[in-house]
Amino acid sequence: MSDAKPLAGKTGVVFGVANKRSIAWAIAKAWAEAGATLIFNYQGERLKRNVEQLAGTFGADVPLYPCDVSSDEQIDSFFEQVASHTDTLDLMLHSVAYAPKEALEGGFLGTTREAFRTSHDISAYSLVALAQRAVPLMSDGGSIIAMSYYGAAKVVPNYNVMGVAKASLEASARYLAADLGPRQIRVNCISAGPVQTLAARGIADFNIMLNHYRERAPLRRSCDPAELGKTGVFLASDGAAAITGQTLYVDGGYQIMAM
Repeated sequence: MSDAKPLAGKTGVVFGVANKRSIAWAIAKAWAEAGATLIFNYQGERLKRNVEQLAGTFGADVPLYPCDVSSDEQIDSFFEQVASHTDTLDLMLHSVAYAPKEALEGGFLGTTREAFRTSHDISAYSLVALAQRAVPLMSDGGSIIAMSYYGAAKVVPNYNVMGVAKASLEASARYLAADLGPRQIRVNCISAGPVQTLAARGIADFNIMLNHYRERAPLRRSCDPAELGKTGVFLASDGAAAITGQTLYVDGGYQIMAM
C-alpha cells in the first residue's frame, strides 16, 4: 500500500452527503483521493440528484442507494445493496443529524417530546442501527467515524436538543468502541468547529457563533472542510490503528479555552 494512498484497497459507506458543502462530502472526497472505493446513501428523492452529481465525479458507476436512517427496513435494504458490491467493508462515515428548526432557537426548556425523540433517533441511534448492519461486513476490522460538535460537552446558545443528541452520539460511539474493539473495529467522533453547511443554516445566530471562534480560538478561526477531510483520512487509516472511542476536536483549538 502506497503512503500516498493510505486507504488503497479499502471500501467505505458514506452517510450524510447533502450537497458540495457537506462535511460528509469533504471526507468522502478525501477518502476517495486516499484510494478508498465508496458507496453512498441519499436521503429522499429531493437530495438524490445532488448526491448523484457529486458521486459521479469519481466515475459513472459509483453506487448510491436510498436510506432513511430512521427506517430499519431502508437500512436493511441499503446494506443488502452494499453486500451485492463487496464482501467486506472497511469504513463507515456517519454524518447525519436532524432536529426540528423550532427546537434550534430560544431556550432548551421548551423542547417538545417529539423534538427530543426525533433528534435522538436520527442523530444518535442511527449510528447504532447502521453499525449493526455494517459490522458483519467488517470481517477484517474497520473504522467507523461519526460527526459531532462541542455542543455535546458545553452549552451552546440555540443548539439546544441537538447538543443533547450529540452527547448521546458521543457516548454511543464509546460504548460501540468497547463492544467492537475485540473485532479490531474502531469507533471515533470528529468534533468539528462551525462550518457553513446546509445543516448550519438551521441554527439561529450561526454567524455569531462563527465570528466568536474567529475572536477566541487559538488559531483565530474554526476549520474548513478540507481539514476535516484530512482528519477523516487519518482516523480511517492505519496511522490511527490504536485510537478508538475518542472525540477528536478539529476547531482551531476553541475547545481548550475557558475565557
